[in-house]
Amino acid sequence: MKLSEVAKKLGCRMVGRDVDVVRVAGIDQAGDGDLTFVSNRKYVSRIKTTRASAIILGEDIPDVETPSLRTDDPYFAFARALELFSPRPRPEPGVHPTAVVGAGAVLGEGVHVGAYAVIGENCRVGAGTILHPHVVLYPDVVVGAGCELHALASVREGCRLGDRVVLQNGVVVGGDGFGFAPLKDGTFYKIRQTGAVVIEDDVEIGAGTTIDRAAVGDTVIRKGAKLDNLVQVGHGAEVGAHSVLAAQSGLAGSTRLGRNVWVGGQVGFAGHIEVGDGAVITAQSGTSHDVPAGAVVSGSPAFKNSEWLRSTVAFAKLPELGRRVRELEKALARLTAGGGEKKTGDSR
Repeated sequence: MKLSEVAKKLGCRMVGRDVDVVRVAGIDQAGDGDLTFVSNRKYVSRIKTTRASAIILGEDIPDVETPSLRTDDPYFAFARALELFSPRPRPEPGVHPTAVVGAGAVLGEGVHVGAYAVIGENCRVGAGTILHPHVVLYPDVVVGAGCELHALASVREGCRLGDRVVLQNGVVVGGDGFGFAPLKDGTFYKIRQTGAVVIEDDVEIGAGTTIDRAAVGDTVIRKGAKLDNLVQVGHGAEVGAHSVLAAQSGLAGSTRLGRNVWVGGQVGFAGHIEVGDGAVITAQSGTSHDVPAGAVVSGSPAFKNSEWLRSTVAFAKLPELGRRVRELEKALARLTAGGGEKKTGDSR
């Protein structure tokens, strides 16, 4: 494909020769015929050494010898270029002979059901949805149009998925919440979890992530949220629209995240807390209290990120500060024992 045609499809401005492009590659691996990109300024120095035939660059990058596609958002252009040169294969519509479809289930037009998938009674699956092998839908599940559920994903009874939802391999939606009543004899009585999980449109959930149902009420993942691999969402929690949770994060029960919240890897949230819109929780933070909208917090327990950064500098100096304090205490003790304090009227 000519670079000029790529520019037109991606909505970019072409600069330089109209070269042929056949694939997309990273800047260090790219060779003849490859289109690469730079969206992070720390990689600008590699533009001179790349062997790519063309490169996607921001409008703020100075002119380069390599033919380029200029755009205000090079990372987005790169993502679209991958779709252009490496389209994902789509399985043909139809139900595999080994799949099981329960009584009363309704499948929309163009649905694909893979080998050994199970669709429970009275389920509804929207048009164009793909259920890969070994996907399991319990009874009364609703899956919207244009969804893709990868192998071994499970959706429990009564849960609801909107349109264009993606569940990666091994996702469990609607498993029982962690609810047990402690008894006087030291044992626990299981609390029936009667709620459901509701996942709105355009949500993607990473492999091995689990989203629990509550005893009462729904656990909700709002429109456009993105959850990484191995995330745990506890019973009755809510993840706000277009929020992002990195791997190994965990929300205890009834935690509420607002819109556009960014959560780093291995962040833990105590239950029954509120995180405001646009807040950022940096990696490995432990959040035990409400976080206001727009705040950036770090540490465990998490507090204001700018203060946490100063604190980390102080932490490294604590052994030296401790040594100096001990020396000062010894010096003060010697001074006091030796009668070092002057009496009133002494010459100065």
